[in-house]
Amino acid sequence: MKFLTGLLAAVLLIAGMGASHAVVRIADDRGGRIGTYVDKYQDLRQSGETVIIDGLCASACTIVLGAIPHDRICVTSSATLGFHAAWDFGSNGRAVTNPEATQMLYAMYPSQVKRWISQRGGLTPHMLFLKGKQLQAMYKPCYLDAQASTIKPSRRPLPQGDQLESARGQLLH
Repeated sequence: MKFLTGLLAAVLLIAGMGASHAVVRIADDRGGRIGTYVDKYQDLRQSGETVIIDGLCASACTIVLGAIPHDRICVTSSATLGFHAAWDFGSNGRAVTNPEATQMLYAMYPSQVKRWISQRGGLTPHMLFLKGKQLQAMYKPCYLDAQASTIKPSRRPLPQGDQLESARGQLLH
């Protein structure tokens, strides 16, 4: 029965993906300028696309958590979020924490992420990593393995309506 349930879930997910919005995969993104990410994610929010976090999303990349609705974000077992204080270059060329930008960044995060950051001393120049079970408790898991979440042409055709109906019938009996 567990096999059939899993099979049905996979079939419905694959079938649903073809009919729904596109998917954006985030992996190995070390961040950058906050404004660039605010603009990028504002466009992504408007597009209706789902976001899969599948690897490192650090620094300004984490703005995705506040910009995209919670129900349109999922995380794989490889997902890692990295948080730190915002900074600028000082007059001597060294990084200097920017308190105003740090507060703005912190304000963008959902309450559960803010709570997690606060419990670890807040946003500082040192990177805090949220991953594993703690991250998966906050965001729904992606029901696709990291390899499946990369955009590759499907080798198998999507199930037809009668195949979906048959799978549903098997699950209900």
